[in-house]
Amino acid sequence: MYANGDARALPQTQFILTEDEYLEFERNADVRHEYLDGHLFLMAGESDEQADISMNLAVLIGGQLKGKPCRARMKDTKVRSGALPRQSNSSNGLYSYPDLVVICGEPKHLDHRRDVIINPGVIIEVLSHTTEDFDRRVKFTRYRMWNDTLTDYLLVSQNQAFVEHFLRRDDNEWVYRSYWGLEQEVPISSIACTLPLADVYDRISFPPAPDEDLEEDAQ
Repeated sequence: MYANGDARALPQTQFILTEDEYLEFERNADVRHEYLDGHLFLMAGESDEQADISMNLAVLIGGQLKGKPCRARMKDTKVRSGALPRQSNSSNGLYSYPDLVVICGEPKHLDHRRDVIINPGVIIEVLSHTTEDFDRRVKFTRYRMWNDTLTDYLLVSQNQAFVEHFLRRDDNEWVYRSYWGLEQEVPISSIACTLPLADVYDRISFPPAPDEDLEEDAQ
């Protein structure tokens, strides 16, 4: 989802933007940018697999949340991870666009514009080879450091039926669980939802495993 394939420094701007400058720019931009400590990151298009998996997740979770006090939102919802109250001249913080975010209770916003969420409950990212390290390390570090409402962070592979689930315990420690194979189901107890991997990966054709390629070449 990042242009040029590297989330570390796309053209990382040569100058530092404050959060106010970023928000003013982003609210008038035709394309989306994430923000990290003063630098902009241009978000590019997604693969067919990412698009289908993201939609599958939205349908699954959205349907299970019907009538409950939580709501799911997709890619155009900005989430801020940083110290509050925010200083107008600050350039320290993360503004991200998760593939899917669940908000429980009334949404809490950064300001009167009501376009930046500060109380995410569940965040799900569909990984790609260009964003995996950024999603796994940089984003998760900021999420768990600054978003006290976050209870679950899920990383969903697009190349195989594999989901990683990080859960925040009552003592604020995080627990790691992984689910591999289309027969598996991922429970998200904080929102009373379950993700059957067969449904998460509906319509997805995985590339053959390396040993399968070798077997075909030998025939």
